[in-house]
Amino acid sequence: MHYIVKSGDITQQKSACTVIGIFSKCKLSASAMALDEACNGQISQILKKGDMEGESGQSLMLYDLPGLSCERLLLIGCGKQSELDAKGYQKAVTLATEILNESRATAAIYTLPELEIAECSLYQVVRDTALSATASHYRADRLKSEKKDEPKHPLKKIILFISDSKQIKLAQQAANHGNAIANGISLAKELGDLPGNICTPTHLADRATELAKGASKLKVDILEEKQMEKLGMGSLLSVSKGSRQPAKLIIMNYTGGKKDQKPVVLVGKGLTFDAGGISLKPSPGMDEMKYDMCGAASVFGTLQACVELGLPINLIGVVPSSENLPDGDANKPGDIVTSMQGLTIEILNTDAEGRLILCDALTYSERFEPDVVVDIATLTGACVVALGSHATGLLSNNDALADELLDAGQHANDKAWRLPLWDEYQPQLDSNFADIANIGGKEAGTITAACFLSRFTKKMKWAHLDIAGTAWNSGKSKGATGRPVSLLTQFLLKRCGLDG
Repeated sequence: MHYIVKSGDITQQKSACTVIGIFSKCKLSASAMALDEACNGQISQILKKGDMEGESGQSLMLYDLPGLSCERLLLIGCGKQSELDAKGYQKAVTLATEILNESRATAAIYTLPELEIAECSLYQVVRDTALSATASHYRADRLKSEKKDEPKHPLKKIILFISDSKQIKLAQQAANHGNAIANGISLAKELGDLPGNICTPTHLADRATELAKGASKLKVDILEEKQMEKLGMGSLLSVSKGSRQPAKLIIMNYTGGKKDQKPVVLVGKGLTFDAGGISLKPSPGMDEMKYDMCGAASVFGTLQACVELGLPINLIGVVPSSENLPDGDANKPGDIVTSMQGLTIEILNTDAEGRLILCDALTYSERFEPDVVVDIATLTGACVVALGSHATGLLSNNDALADELLDAGQHANDKAWRLPLWDEYQPQLDSNFADIANIGGKEAGTITAACFLSRFTKKMKWAHLDIAGTAWNSGKSKGATGRPVSLLTQFLLKRCGLDG
């Protein structure tokens, strides 16, 4: 999508369509009032007929109104003016874009950024406009023989109209940020939605190589199993033993910052399919275990946004990728493996495999001497029970880093919630036969999973994001959500001083 920010007299702007906001009880926004006056009150007269009252989710397309320079006028309901928040605003933008995608208007003026949103700056409003508009173009139809949902004349250009001409430069930056984040979300969704027979560890490695093509600041290295074996990654490799697909360790190194700047390292769990291994999962819903690589997908999406924006930061994405399947050579409950760090791990449940591949990837990350490390993983069903699908679970050994991520989630409307990482939980991981067990029992499953990872991050400022509840939707709306690409990109933008 192409975005241009403009200011001036809205009544003089020519367009195939102009989008205006209408509040409850037919209350007109500022641009709507100006356009209404220009057409001698035609908009108000039409609204009085009752076809639209301005409630959230309502819309009305008008054509060829006298005195206006636009061919179409799209009215979008925004609900009560005093209650319009970021979510309601994003809903309005998405609705407008979906309607225009079904019209023949391939370009449009959006006056919606002029609306006042509770606790949102102009930067945030414009960024959310671009993010929502671009994201609404995503279709999970790559593998369908007939792409019935694809619009025949999709919207290609949006002019974002703002009232303050002095803010055009800031607003254009915000639009570029929103578009890049949306493109990153779309990549994360696409990877998540692909089935396990296509999106294998090798496929992820190939996509990383593709991402680096034409990106001079991004270099990719792929470690094969023999290389990982030499490094002593016995924990990671134990998971891939049950699969015919070779494991990969994907390293994506983006060098946009100064040479002496310590990098941010993002570690994404890349289980391209998780059947649970010998501790086999129940068959209902097992198809959704293709989403067990959504942590990896979010790292890909964040790097995509980072490359597109050319952010002045050093960022490294580390993706340990494997399948977890039952096989004669697969991990068995009671097996003991040795991690890259040298700690021995008793595998009490082979379905707690994500932490087994993450721990070696986290140890590997030490070599980059990172400023901070954040791992992202669909790690525990316990997190879904605790927080549902609304908030990502956050645990960290550093308060400042945790606060950064919480703040980023709040500003990006991609929220996280911090859970405790107290020493009192660590004894649940005690093993009679090894240094540590890979599960800690029924209680506090999300916390004990993070406690396990914390054993491998003592030398680093580290945070863990459990996205098991937020990475995908089930049921009729089944599909990857692209979370937490927005949170992670906002986190990076803030570190670059580019968040408006």
